[in-house]
Amino acid sequence: MSGASVLTAESVFDLTAALVAVGSVSRDEAGLADLVEARLVARAPHLRVSRVGNNVVARTGHGRPARIMLAGHLDTVPGVPPGSPAHGDVVEGPGAVDMKGGVAVMLVLADFLRDPAHDLTFAFYDREEIGSHQSGMRWLFAEHRELVAADAAVLLEPTDGRLEAGCQGNLVVEFVFTGARAHTARPWRGRNAVHRATPALARFAAFDPPPVEVDGLVYRQSASVVAVTGGVQGNVVPDRCAVRVNYRHAPHLATPDAIEELTALAPEADEVHVLLTSPPAAPALDHPLLGALHRDNALAVRPKLGWTDVGRFAAHGIPAVNFGPGDPELAHTPHEVVGRDALAHCLAVLHRFLDAADPGAVPR
Repeated sequence: MSGASVLTAESVFDLTAALVAVGSVSRDEAGLADLVEARLVARAPHLRVSRVGNNVVARTGHGRPARIMLAGHLDTVPGVPPGSPAHGDVVEGPGAVDMKGGVAVMLVLADFLRDPAHDLTFAFYDREEIGSHQSGMRWLFAEHRELVAADAAVLLEPTDGRLEAGCQGNLVVEFVFTGARAHTARPWRGRNAVHRATPALARFAAFDPPPVEVDGLVYRQSASVVAVTGGVQGNVVPDRCAVRVNYRHAPHLATPDAIEELTALAPEADEVHVLLTSPPAAPALDHPLLGALHRDNALAVRPKLGWTDVGRFAAHGIPAVNFGPGDPELAHTPHEVVGRDALAHCLAVLHRFLDAADPGAVPR
């Protein structure tokens, strides 16, 4: 299957297969961004298409009272695209679940939504898989805010056809414990930094933050020590030990409060470095537009475990939900598979939600 199939595929299933056949590992999205841009220009003349690096944004300009953004990332984790991703009623390959199925749904909607109930923005962005601070969406908000302005957003991350509301906050903090070097035959002449870190390590291991209910949804929380570094060589008392902790916290806790809660577990640390802060998002199903998406389609709802750009949207004042095709448990695995029915369901729900003129007709 060639990249040209991205330009010609009609059904959401065939388009998903065409997208999966095009490699787009993070930092190598240019080829796929070219194809997405070309398809939008050729097939959706009613949209104003903007290219910013390897980010492609297409917008309507009908002057509707509200604007909804649909967003999806173009990149995948590393993997070799198969020559023929489609097998029967499934598409298999890197990104089939996370999240080229969602991107295919967006592109088909861009083709067919000529008279939407609301103004629409379709945002395709790069580098999502390598950290929120490197994401193309961060760049768009920082440098091209007008392109991603919206009243509400749907992020088409895989949710297995459910609404996943809100998201956890994601915090990474490094705690540094210092000591003094000495020969290990005379350790009393030094100060062992690794030994100094052990009480904090024990507290982190015992830390079990409880689930928290936010707007009727229960969010689990967790803190994990993800790296410990220290030591010089086998005959030297270590003078430095760094402990890195990842805290996934519920939306009730703002980032500064999460930092304070975590640092209280390591009062012995000589240095504290906050390496990553990704803000949480509340469920937002009380928003009229997102509430309608939920109610009118009788969608099951669950809290989002993990961080997505729904948190970024919330930080910029845009209520958002996660809703897309594919089982999130398969994301980043060697066997990403998305089915024909899952793609058709997601497409039908969003088409019904967004199309004012003909909510029934859309190709499968």
